[in-house]
Amino acid sequence: MPMGIVLRRMPGVTRWAKWSWKAIAVLPGAGDASWQMLQSDAGVSDYHAATLPLELHGSDAEAYLHGLSTEVPCVYVVLRDSDEGEHPLDVTLVTASPYEAQDYADSSEEIVEKVPMPDGLIAWVRDFAQKHYHEERFKKRRRDKTDIGAVEDGIGDARIAQMADVYRSPVKAKKERLQ
Repeated sequence: MPMGIVLRRMPGVTRWAKWSWKAIAVLPGAGDASWQMLQSDAGVSDYHAATLPLELHGSDAEAYLHGLSTEVPCVYVVLRDSDEGEHPLDVTLVTASPYEAQDYADSSEEIVEKVPMPDGLIAWVRDFAQKHYHEERFKKRRRDKTDIGAVEDGIGDARIAQMADVYRSPVKAKKERLQ
């Protein structure tokens, strides 16, 4: 489903950042847009920054259900700092999977923003997740019956001919023979 990403630009609160950016909304079914201004008031501007596809995968159904079970179900917008001077951020991805969002947040190279899901999108994701979710049966692992304490494997050094001290190093044995 095409998903429009709305970013808000506000004046920065420190002298080091002129502007502060935040993802504030998604527009399900939006058309193509590239940094189209939606509104501007008192130095705060909202932009339809990009339209990206929201892709759902059957293997991620458990993650979608987990995300929907939170108090406020959210989609996650992944942003990167842009090298171009025209736009400060690149909108990289939009996902409904909190697990995938966590993977991007762990890299610390991307900015991951939580955006509340609109009601229609909640229903669409829930229907998809319930259709594709299959609970995995628990399988208890069984241990091998091998007795690992029966053989003293690896004790001592095979290069030592004496049986008196199997833990002695070969260098020490060589010095004793020379004396």
